[in-house]
Amino acid sequence: MTEEREAIADGVPAHVLFEEGLGLSYDDYILLPGYIDFHASQVSLETRVTRRITIKRPIVSAPMDTVTETEMAIGLALQGGLGIIHYNNTPEEQAAMVRRVKRFENGFISDPVVLGPRHTIADVDHIKQTHGFSGIPITEDGTLNSRLVGIVTNRDIDFEKDRSRPLAEVMTTDLVTAPVGVTLSEANKILKESKKGKLPVVDSERRLVALVSRNDLIKNKEFPEASKDPRKQLLVGAAVSTREEDRRRIDLVIEAGADVLVIDAAQGYSRFELDTLRYIKETAPHVDVVAGNVVSVTQAEAMIRAGADALRIGMGPGSICITQNMMAVGRAQASAVYRCAHYARQFDVPVIADGGIRGIGHILKALAIGASTVMLGSLLAGTAESPGEYLYENGIRVKQYRGMASLEAMNAGGGKRYLNENDGVQVPQGVAGTVVDKGSLQDYVPYLHKGISQGFQDMGVRSIPELHEALYSGRLRFERRTPAAQEEGSVHSLVSYREPRWGIR
Repeated sequence: MTEEREAIADGVPAHVLFEEGLGLSYDDYILLPGYIDFHASQVSLETRVTRRITIKRPIVSAPMDTVTETEMAIGLALQGGLGIIHYNNTPEEQAAMVRRVKRFENGFISDPVVLGPRHTIADVDHIKQTHGFSGIPITEDGTLNSRLVGIVTNRDIDFEKDRSRPLAEVMTTDLVTAPVGVTLSEANKILKESKKGKLPVVDSERRLVALVSRNDLIKNKEFPEASKDPRKQLLVGAAVSTREEDRRRIDLVIEAGADVLVIDAAQGYSRFELDTLRYIKETAPHVDVVAGNVVSVTQAEAMIRAGADALRIGMGPGSICITQNMMAVGRAQASAVYRCAHYARQFDVPVIADGGIRGIGHILKALAIGASTVMLGSLLAGTAESPGEYLYENGIRVKQYRGMASLEAMNAGGGKRYLNENDGVQVPQGVAGTVVDKGSLQDYVPYLHKGISQGFQDMGVRSIPELHEALYSGRLRFERRTPAAQEEGSVHSLVSYREPRWGIR
């Protein structure tokens, strides 16, 4: 029966698809459908990021200064993914971000936006436009840990025509507060009884410590998929460079509680990275290390022999990366992921597909050729939780997004991942641009999750381990796509159309 089914099988197994020696991208192939006998809601996307770390959703954020800081790491971990905090900062600043993620308590806003009495209604308008909320605590000097003197909400300013009025004249001073140490259930009870929208948490000297929002409590009662360590703290990763001076950074972020370190090098096959990898494994064997970036089996072998707990795959496929054009070195991303994942599998080392992913279909294709997780940059850069403020470009709400090898990022320290020698000459391998507003991770990640689950259903597999079993057994079938086939599978033959935007009902 097996031989008969093999004889009539359409398409080809992965090893045939990739054996031609041509560099394949995600658009160069398509997966053939499988047999469906389950609902998409029955799909499990639980997967390993490293040898020892498992998450519920296969999404990792890129360690870029326009993608991952504290808010992204918290938001993604709550949604079952993992955030990797960038290092375009001082070691102390990066360690502080890691520490804030580890200390995060669901429901408590530990770093709320704060204004002072001399700020104006226009300042509140600006915060509402850029962050999407307007319940702002007012402290004596406009900073956190200063004495709380009031709060400004929509009802205080909605009908005020003069937006230059100072907040001291419109803020509410009759406040309901909670003391430090209040539990989330106690805070929820206070909000319910007071019918307030915001609950400031203050210390014995009435200094603002945190904030609890009714909307957050209603919207985020529980995060059953949250990525947590054995102590029930959120998981978080930190990027480090291969430079000798970053040994101090490594020590500080580990001390702050980082669960995984990503050695962030554009070309990881170097003495500098191998030395860094060995240093981390010798000084902190309890911390998992992602090594990379690599695209070949030779590179992968060296990283695994040196103790890598996962591999980061990709060199030049990112939307803001021009490495392949500038350096003439790299590899087509699908070929890189398949070859490295196939090799690493025999050592039980997961791989992260980093770069070249423009949507749900590419996520599915990366997982289908052996990746355990995908690392997202541009897809997460436009979310509310990414660093930076929104701006308007040709009437479209956008956020800035830049490659870590762009001149802008290198001037801020991003050149560390490219082995720059600080000789005054800079050769950019990335660009800066903008990406469209994607809203909050609280809505966006569930959208990605549902799309990926539906793709698994179409392939006839219920989990990532089952997908990989189908890949290596040959049960998963592929087909090459000609340029005409790619065009046929995209929108065509219309005079005009509106680009579909993800959404929820």
